[in-house]
Amino acid sequence: MAKKKIEKTNAIRLIEQKKIPYIEHTYEWSEAHVSANDVSLAVNTTSPIYKTLVATGNKTGPIVAVIPGDEEVDLKKLAKASGNKKVEMLHLKDLEATTGYIRGGCSLVGMKKLFPTFIAIQAQELAAFTISAGKRGLQMEVEPSAIASLIHATFVELTVTSET
Repeated sequence: MAKKKIEKTNAIRLIEQKKIPYIEHTYEWSEAHVSANDVSLAVNTTSPIYKTLVATGNKTGPIVAVIPGDEEVDLKKLAKASGNKKVEMLHLKDLEATTGYIRGGCSLVGMKKLFPTFIAIQAQELAAFTISAGKRGLQMEVEPSAIASLIHATFVELTVTSET
């Protein structure tokens, strides 16, 4: 039986155009299982799953944060890194109009515009991480530094740290 051809997304087209190596991962997507944890259970990869979050800064407008799937973004750290005084998450209803992507398929690569993007510092030393490839049910495993270079992203401290 022939393998089903996967429609290329903006994210995949862009990294292929720049000749960045990647591994494509597909999985069954459902509305009931949209968390990064659900994705990590569905995708057969050893590299960590990172999620793409879109926020709005009071000075910059839309900004992108890319963090480990099992962590939370620290909005104060994101505000500081992006040069904003205040940052809030972008309303879900505005996601597609702003980025060109929908919830569960938002990639940091290939958005409508190149927004200021910040990747959690933990990713800087990884050989690979797994991120959305721009469509529900499609992920790509890629080198974080290659993606950061492609979209002019900065590695910064972004996640909530637990105080012990």
